[in-house]
Amino acid sequence: MSVTQLLARFVREEEGASAIEYALIAAMVAVALVAFVTPIREAVTAIFEQIQGALE
Repeated sequence: MSVTQLLARFVREEEGASAIEYALIAAMVAVALVAFVTPIREAVTAIFEQIQGALE
């Protein structure tokens, strides 16, 4: 198979498009996690510090 035939076959297949869509979804989830993990971690840390202070 020539390169042009392989390229034409790749363009016709829809599996490549689905893989790209899944990759974009995974990237958006990763961005959301990065955006929300720090505030959640800080809130949980504050709760445990309050508990520790009450126990001392």
